[in-house]
Amino acid sequence: MLSRTADNLFWMARYLERAESTARLLTMGQRMAVLPGSAYRDEWRSVLRVTGCESFLKGTGPVTEADVVAILLLDPENAASIQACLVRARANGRSVRTKLTQDMWEALNMSWRHFEGCTVAEAVQELPVLIDWVKTRTAVFKGAMETGLMRHAGHDFIRIGGAIERAQMTLRLLDVKYYVLLPETDVVGGGRDHYQWTSVLHALSGSRAYHHVYGGVHTPAQIVDFLMVNRTFPRSVAFCVDQMRTHLARLAKEHGTRAACHETADELFALLKTGRNGVFIERGLHESVQHCLLLTNRLASEIADSYHF
Repeated sequence: MLSRTADNLFWMARYLERAESTARLLTMGQRMAVLPGSAYRDEWRSVLRVTGCESFLKGTGPVTEADVVAILLLDPENAASIQACLVRARANGRSVRTKLTQDMWEALNMSWRHFEGCTVAEAVQELPVLIDWVKTRTAVFKGAMETGLMRHAGHDFIRIGGAIERAQMTLRLLDVKYYVLLPETDVVGGGRDHYQWTSVLHALSGSRAYHHVYGGVHTPAQIVDFLMVNRTFPRSVAFCVDQMRTHLARLAKEHGTRAACHETADELFALLKTGRNGVFIERGLHESVQHCLLLTNRLASEIADSYHF
């Protein structure tokens, strides 16, 4: 496979996953913002901070829902915005049109202009509907891929790109909960704390899956374990790392050699294997999350180097 083809497939998957993940982050921000005292805590600013988009703000006052919607949903200049992600995913897909199935291409092609002409006021009013639309369109693409795309190297690069982006957003959601939104230790374990933790599960569509594993008891340590090291939940970091290792192993077999990216994926796997039973909270959840983000960023860079993106 040509390196530029692998590059386009890898980034197409990343941009689509980023669009869906940003939609989920907006859902979490909405749920957090309705808690008492949310204006004082400026939760919407925290959502921007954890995505690295705080620099797009104008002014220094409290951040409103409209500000965040403008930046994370509609801003075509912001690479993390949903609109920009859909446009870039479509551009990547167009460059490798012959590597996609017809259904995959139609899912991409029907999505990229959806937010053109949408005002901030309209988007705020219809935000839950728009978020559901984004999740549905990305699900249509993934369904088309899983049922129609041949299992060749192109499929591997798509799955690796999506897994890296998904793992990173799960890590950022944990960070926005534990480090940014709740720095005051005196309320840990209280009603607001409980609501925030369950909001993380809700944003990742993990509430029912968590209940199957742990029952009706919600504790920070169990939720962190579930989202970090559970290998059966598709949005956990460990599940994503397993996906990366599986598809990187396929690429290594095809190319007849391993590279630095394979070693980094193994390092992530080993790190997560030691993190059960509240270990990440004991070590410092923010520090653990940042270390995992550092490793996933390094992994993405090494994949590009190894396969000459």
